[in-house]
Amino acid sequence: MDKPRDCLIIGGGPAGLTAAIYLARFHLNILVVDAGKSRAKWIPCTHNHAGFPDGITGEELLDRMRTQAQKYGAKIINDRVTKLERDDDSGLFTATWGSGTQQARMVLLATGVTNRRPPMDEDLHDEALAQGLIRYCPICDGYEVTDKRVGVIGSDSHGVAEAIFIRSFTADVTLIAPDKAMDLNAEDRARLEAASIPFIDGPAQAVAISEKCIIVETAEGTQSFDTVYPALGSDTHTALAEMLGATLNEQGCVTVDSHQRTSVEGMYAAGDVVIGLDQISHAMGEGGVAATTIRNDLAKQSPMLREPDAEMTEAADGS
Repeated sequence: MDKPRDCLIIGGGPAGLTAAIYLARFHLNILVVDAGKSRAKWIPCTHNHAGFPDGITGEELLDRMRTQAQKYGAKIINDRVTKLERDDDSGLFTATWGSGTQQARMVLLATGVTNRRPPMDEDLHDEALAQGLIRYCPICDGYEVTDKRVGVIGSDSHGVAEAIFIRSFTADVTLIAPDKAMDLNAEDRARLEAASIPFIDGPAQAVAISEKCIIVETAEGTQSFDTVYPALGSDTHTALAEMLGATLNEQGCVTVDSHQRTSVEGMYAAGDVVIGLDQISHAMGEGGVAATTIRNDLAKQSPMLREPDAEMTEAADGS
C-alpha cells in the first residue's frame, strides 16, 4: 500500500474540488477519488455562478476546477469508494475502491446527493434536462422560467412550497401528483388557492418533447409545459459516513460543526452531503472551510515546516 496521504477527498463536485485546490496549495499530499456522479455535471448552463455573466455549463466548471487542482499537484482518480475504515490505534483511514486502496491521515466526504427523477424514459429525461425542459433548482434557474408555463411534480408540502416559490417568477404554475391522487392537507390547499396554483391528480409521466415543450400525461389528460420541476426530494450519499458511525441529522445529512468536522475524529464533510442546499457557491464555501480546518488540524499533530527546495537553494547560492 502507498504511503498514507495527508488527506483523501471522496467526491469531485464543487465542494471536493474546491477543497482539493486549497489543500494542494497548502503543499499537502492529497488524493481525490471521484465517482463522476456530481449533480453539477448535469447543469446545462448556470447563470448564478459569480464571475460568469454569460453562464457556464456544469461540466465545464468542473473541468476547470479539476485542471486547477491538478496544476498544484492534486491527484484525481475516477472511481467509487465502496469501503471506508479507521484504525483506532493509528487514527489512519483506509479507503477501498475497485482494485485500489489508500490510507490517509484525514478524510473529507464530499459525496453529495442524487435527485429523485420523475417517472420517464432515462434518455428522454437526459435530453429534456439538456434543453432546460426539466430543472431541479428553482433557486438557481427560476429566472429562466419567467412568465413561462411550469409544471411541478410533487404532492406533499415540499411540492407545495416549490410551486409557490416558482409562482414568484410566473403566473402559470401547476402542481401535479407524481403517482397518485393529490393528497394535501387543508393548509396546503389554502396556500395553493391563495397563489392561484391549480393542482391535478397523477400518476404523472413525461412522455415526449415537442417544439421546445415537454409533454406530461396525468390522470386529467395530457399537459404541455415549457419546464417541469420534479419536487420529489433527494437521496443523500451518507453510506461511507455511516460505516464509521458518523452522526446524521434529522434530514439524513452528515452532522458537522462550524468548521466542517464530523463526529468522527479526522473526518470532515462538505457540500450537499451536509445540507442539501443545491447551491454551487455554498458547497464551494464549505469546501474552503473544510480544507483550512484540515490543514490546521494536521498542523496540531505535527508542525508544517517547509523544507528548502534544493534547486532553489542552489540557484540562490549561485551554484
